[in-house]
Amino acid sequence: MEVANDTVIKKPKRLTSVVWNHFERVRKADICYAVCVHCNKKLSGSSNSGTTHLRNHLMRCLKRFNYDVSQLLSAKKMKKDNTLTIANISYDEGQRKEDFIKPAIVKYEPDHRKEEVFNLQSSWFDQERSRLDLARMIILHGYPLTMVDHVGFNVFVRNLQPLFDVALNNAIEVSCMEIYGKERQKVHDMLSKLRGSVNLTVEMWSSLENSNHVCITAHYVGDDWKLQKKILNFVTLDSSHTDDLLSEVIIKCLMDWDIESKLFAVTLDDFSATDAIILRIKEQISENKSRLINGQVLDVRSAAHVINSVVQDAMEALRVVIQKIRGSIQYVKSSQSIQGKFQEMAQQTGIDSQKNLVLDFPIRWNSTYVMLETAIQYKDAFCQLPDLDLDLTLSDEEWEWASFITGYLKLFIEIISVFSSNKCPTANIYFPEICHVHIQLIDWCKSPNDFLSSLAAKMKAKFDKYWSKCSLSLAVAAILDPRFKMKLVEYYYSQIYGSIALERIKEVSDGLKELFNTYTICSTLIDQDSSLPHSSLAGSGNDGRDRLKGFDKFLHETSQSQSAISDLEKYLDEPVFPRNCDFNILNWWRVHTPRYPILSMMARDVLGTPMSTVSQESAFNAGGRVLDSSRSSLAPDTLQALICTQDWLQIQSDDSGPSSSHYALPLYVETN
Repeated sequence: MEVANDTVIKKPKRLTSVVWNHFERVRKADICYAVCVHCNKKLSGSSNSGTTHLRNHLMRCLKRFNYDVSQLLSAKKMKKDNTLTIANISYDEGQRKEDFIKPAIVKYEPDHRKEEVFNLQSSWFDQERSRLDLARMIILHGYPLTMVDHVGFNVFVRNLQPLFDVALNNAIEVSCMEIYGKERQKVHDMLSKLRGSVNLTVEMWSSLENSNHVCITAHYVGDDWKLQKKILNFVTLDSSHTDDLLSEVIIKCLMDWDIESKLFAVTLDDFSATDAIILRIKEQISENKSRLINGQVLDVRSAAHVINSVVQDAMEALRVVIQKIRGSIQYVKSSQSIQGKFQEMAQQTGIDSQKNLVLDFPIRWNSTYVMLETAIQYKDAFCQLPDLDLDLTLSDEEWEWASFITGYLKLFIEIISVFSSNKCPTANIYFPEICHVHIQLIDWCKSPNDFLSSLAAKMKAKFDKYWSKCSLSLAVAAILDPRFKMKLVEYYYSQIYGSIALERIKEVSDGLKELFNTYTICSTLIDQDSSLPHSSLAGSGNDGRDRLKGFDKFLHETSQSQSAISDLEKYLDEPVFPRNCDFNILNWWRVHTPRYPILSMMARDVLGTPMSTVSQESAFNAGGRVLDSSRSSLAPDTLQALICTQDWLQIQSDDSGPSSSHYALPLYVETN
């Protein structure tokens, strides 16, 4: 249809609907028409007609003609008064001028439904799906909710997809909560079907606003024999919270997730936390659970935390020396001429170290170790350096202290690195490392230097408190490593305990058997109804009068007991498995489940117990875990939803392809 003689209307006001990208408004006589730029069809263009009929035509027109999306968006030239002017935002129009589309103000007519599906060639635009995709992206990458209000983001979205109605801050929060609800139900269903037990870690967080939070994470070995973790709750605590409140939070978490009957162990990140927390949890679940051995398995404290704590004792004892060394390095690095003199002194004293002096980041104690280690190599140069402030000069004894404590720090760094870098931190890896610390502390206490021996005694007293709580759990996990069994316990206990080693080894053996017997009883109770043999004596006539039904039960129980006892004994009596670097302990137990049916159940729960709560980015931090400012300003429910869902979505991303590890929360900030 030709429209050459029609007059294009000089519009007195903006035509803001997106459909006018594809129509020209013309007037013929006293009638207004909207002419499709693709097929030249005339439709009513009066202001009273709205745009629904134009949108409907556009959908049909697009189905009939095969236009590229970019051609459709640029078919109608944007008028100058329709462009969005934004201060401080510039575009390079010299690049691909012919492809440039100016950002346009996009408003939706009231009759445009958000759930409407719009078909551009073979691509479908779904407002609802795009809204949830945006919310999922914000959750997954930890972006602030306010990003939807950012001008640059809105310009980007409008140029990418003008049909997308960017939600406001509060609307995107609703979408995030909707995703949280759906993902939470998935996790709940998974945990309810889990055959093994669940272990919890309880980690304390703070924020820049001085609020306190507790992160509760479930750790377990799944039915596929892979170690898994999921954050269950991230709860904001009252500033005056007590141990009673913390235990109530943990109990509520267990109840809300319906896992109180599955609980095997609780790992607290503070090894000095009161026993009352665990006692209250025991009391609450005692009716549903009997899988405890004198509180040893249930009550676990973080191995990394106790090491960090004894490190802080060492750092405090050496505080004055560290300040002197830090000041000396600052002096050397203060000018090029002083650095030149220092290098001359290093050459004259025969120092051939290739390392450069570095300053530490005080709350990262591994950086302090690097600073001390390098400074000690340049000891003679520092002693010969002229004009060094006397307040910064170290005595020979202070250099000796620095050398010994740097050796302590090196050991602790190596052990913490083993804990934090392991991608599958099963419980068996901790026993040899912790035993080595124990042996070294005993040796350090024998130092002839009073300063060093008193420091070692203080560190050992703190370590002994941890050891008394967790040594049995650590030893049982090591025994369930087929490469070591009881031999590793015997090896280390002989060095730690000397003449009383046999008594301590027997305590471990008794604890192991007690736990195993508990699993034997649990297995019997579970299997009794399903596998209880039924008597079918010929000629009995009346099953209700079968007096040997009791015998059937007796036979089943005694047979199971004998089989279960031999299960553990058989495992311990067989030779140890050869040690190799590619050994996967969970895969070994998966393969050997038919051979050790009950012991494998116990191994799954014990090996899944988190003996440490440290992550790589917080492993050497002395300032604690702190939320960033954007997260700490959120409402408690929203904060919990974002953190939990982020963890769940990251795990899904890791399962589908390579990505960063999900063992760390991207919420950590450095703070003094």
